[in-house]
Amino acid sequence: MTAIPQERRVVTAIPGPKSQELQARRTATVAGGVGSVLPVFTARAGGGIIEDIDGNRLIDFGSGIAVTSVGASAEAVVRRASAQLADFTHTCFMVTPYEGYVEVCEALAELTPGDHAKKSALFNSGAEAVENAVKIARAYTKRQAVVVFDHGYHGRTNLTMALTAKNMPYKHGFGPFAPEVYRVPVAYGYRWPTGPENCGPEAAAQAIDQITKQIGAENVAAIIIEPVLGEGGFIEPAKGFLPAIVKFANDNGIVFVADEIQSGFCRTGQWFACEDEGIVPDLITTAKGIAGGLPLAAVTGRAEIMDAPHAGGLGGTYGGNPVACAGALGSIETMKELDLNGKAKRIEEIMKGRLAEIRKNAPNGAIIGDIRGRGAMIAIELVKDPETKEPNAEAAGALAKACHAEGLIVLTCGTYGNVLRFLPPLVIGEDLLNEGLDIIEQAFAGI
Repeated sequence: MTAIPQERRVVTAIPGPKSQELQARRTATVAGGVGSVLPVFTARAGGGIIEDIDGNRLIDFGSGIAVTSVGASAEAVVRRASAQLADFTHTCFMVTPYEGYVEVCEALAELTPGDHAKKSALFNSGAEAVENAVKIARAYTKRQAVVVFDHGYHGRTNLTMALTAKNMPYKHGFGPFAPEVYRVPVAYGYRWPTGPENCGPEAAAQAIDQITKQIGAENVAAIIIEPVLGEGGFIEPAKGFLPAIVKFANDNGIVFVADEIQSGFCRTGQWFACEDEGIVPDLITTAKGIAGGLPLAAVTGRAEIMDAPHAGGLGGTYGGNPVACAGALGSIETMKELDLNGKAKRIEEIMKGRLAEIRKNAPNGAIIGDIRGRGAMIAIELVKDPETKEPNAEAAGALAKACHAEGLIVLTCGTYGNVLRFLPPLVIGEDLLNEGLDIIEQAFAGI
């Protein structure tokens, strides 16, 4: 599958001397606002390994933030994108269209939930997809208000910053933000005052009550939610919450938008995370895992809703770039051929089992307050005291640092900065997966 040996190898300090030299060049010319989790510079990547310019091979539990689900150099993605590069790199679909764009829209119509007639529009990034979903919903409903949820993340453009819940680092100092955005509670079972067993219906009732009283359902164009909340901490809304919100939206002519940018394309063991409770969204936004690392995003939805904007109202110079479309077709081909939904479920089985052992047996394992997620979208929430559930961001940072030093790429997230999240490529070997979990276990001894 990949020419890179699927073995961890640490031959220098992390980062090594060549990466440190390149980091100095970066500091001189790259804007300081662009951060990096780990300043090791990549030479090549594939499978479950990232190799840096110093020759270190790191186990990848990040997938470029859920992007390289099929690996960072998947054969079908490389083959299809390379062939397209040789033919043409760009014409602009709005000037002279091409078949690849249409093929991706056909694939999205086949794969996304629901058997209704569907259409899609393609863009460059997740934030663009969400922003265009709002445009489409407003055009269809002739309403303005947009409802989002606590702990949600939807992007970094002006409108999507307004939709995003967390201030730092996403919103701080960048206002004012777009108006007519309203935030309501989400069913965060681990932190729900009356316990996870009551969370779904109680949170839905609170959210619906706030919408009804503070906004008016007749003013709401769209309700937008991640079926598994990503940056907010890999929160799975408690059972019953999403179906209740969807019913409220349907009963009131509100467009329900599933933001599947991080959770889509086999990441949770299903093509899309909303399938878990049988949710059929009116619109679904996708990006990240769609194209094997090439920049592509989409809004897919009910044909009558997607057709609401006037001709020329949707688009963009690079949206649905032909090389990115080729990459998407290669990525989808790989997901089907290798049954990456099945691979994701196996990753969940291994990771949750090992993480439960770490919580029970490892030094300091008791600070794992919650183990959650689905498929290859797994997280642990770290607390100072399991009784009080006080967030422990310091432990999350220390664990990440310890893992990085041993050649394991992990990411943090969460509204409180206290969640360690794991997003391995779906093609990772079980030996690498377990070796990465060994490193995590060892890291608990040192914090």
